[in-house]
Amino acid sequence: MISTRTKAKVIKEVQVHDKDTGSADVQVAVISKRIEELTSHLKGHPKDNHSRRGLIGMVSKRRKLLSYLMTNSPKRHGSLVKKLGLKK
Repeated sequence: MISTRTKAKVIKEVQVHDKDTGSADVQVAVISKRIEELTSHLKGHPKDNHSRRGLIGMVSKRRKLLSYLMTNSPKRHGSLVKKLGLKK
């Protein structure tokens, strides 16, 4: 679980306009932050298979959103990948 402050900070970094809270860019950034935190949790709890399943679902959703961005707005996709430090 990411805190409300952390989520607001992540949203502010990648939002397209002032009231943007649900664009694909924001969704990818929030999911990426959740993936980072869940990954660190799983390093300490390697047998937590329920959380691992959730992680796999989040990775899949992020991949779909990035694919959507690549199709509809390659420039935004490229800048988002650079901001978040994701590999293609």
